[in-house]
Amino acid sequence: LEISNLSENDILVLRLDLTDRSSHEAATNSVLKHFGKIDVLVNNGGRSQRSLFVDTNLDVYNAIIELNYLGTISLTKYVLNHMIQRKKGKIVTVSSVMGIMGAPLATGYCASKHALQGFFNSLRTELTDYPEISVIQICPGPVQSQIIQNVFTENLAKSIENSGDQSHKMPTDRCARLTLVSVANDVQEAWISDHPYLAVCYLWQYAPTWAWWLMNRMGKRRIQNFKSGIVSVQR
Repeated sequence: LEISNLSENDILVLRLDLTDRSSHEAATNSVLKHFGKIDVLVNNGGRSQRSLFVDTNLDVYNAIIELNYLGTISLTKYVLNHMIQRKKGKIVTVSSVMGIMGAPLATGYCASKHALQGFFNSLRTELTDYPEISVIQICPGPVQSQIIQNVFTENLAKSIENSGDQSHKMPTDRCARLTLVSVANDVQEAWISDHPYLAVCYLWQYAPTWAWWLMNRMGKRRIQNFKSGIVSVQR
C-alpha cells in the first residue's frame, strides 16, 4: 500500500469533450487558475474502429478525425501556448502502432494516428528554440482496455456486439509504466508492445515491402475472422 501525501488541492478533475473544441481554452485556463502551471499534457483520448471501408459511412471517418486528431491538436494548441511562455513542458500523445503501419478494418483509425504522427513530428521541428519543451509519441500495440467496447463501426449508431478475449494483450499497468518511463526520459517515440506486433513494427519501418506482403496475408485472415464474428482491435 502506497501512502500519498497529496491533498485535495493537488487534485483537479474536469469533464472534457475533445469534440467540443470551443471548450478547450476554458478548460486549460481552469487548470492554470488552480495549479498555476501545466508541466505535462497527456493526450490519451480516442476511439478505434472495426469496419471495412466499403461498408462504412463517410460520417464515421469525419467523427474519427474530429475526435482522434482535431480534438487532440486543439487541446494541445492551448496548452502549448502556456508552455511556450514558460519555455518548459512535455506534450505526450498516445498514438498507436497503427500510426506506423496499416491494417484492415481500421482504415479511419490508422489514418487518424498517422495524422497525429505527422503533426507532432512536424511540431517538434517548430519548437527547436524551446529545448525544454518535449514532444513525445507513445505507440502502444494491443493493450487490455475498454477500447474494443467503444469502437466505431460502419455507422455511427451501431455498437460492437462481441468484445472478444483480451488475455493475450499487454496488461494495462505495464503499458502505463513503460509510458511513464518513456516520458521521464524524453523518448521522442516509444513503441510499447509485445511480439509479434513489435516485430511487425520493425519490419514495417525497415523492410516495408516484406511488411506489405505479410500484412496482406495477415489481413485476409483478420477479415475472415471479422466476418465470422471474431473481434480483433488494436490500441
